[in-house]
Amino acid sequence: MAQPIPLREHLEAALANDDPGEARRLLARVDFSEAQRRHVEGLLDAWEREARPK
Repeated sequence: MAQPIPLREHLEAALANDDPGEARRLLARVDFSEAQRRHVEGLLDAWEREARPK
């Protein structure tokens, strides 16, 4: 079983609390390739659009 690390625990909490802003803040610290970063940013953008009140 993988050991929990603080970043992962915080990210899981952000997901559980439907908090895309916190997830974005946490993932900004991860060393993604440029393509990975664009993909992650796109997913976060979509999540934020869906989370906005209608």
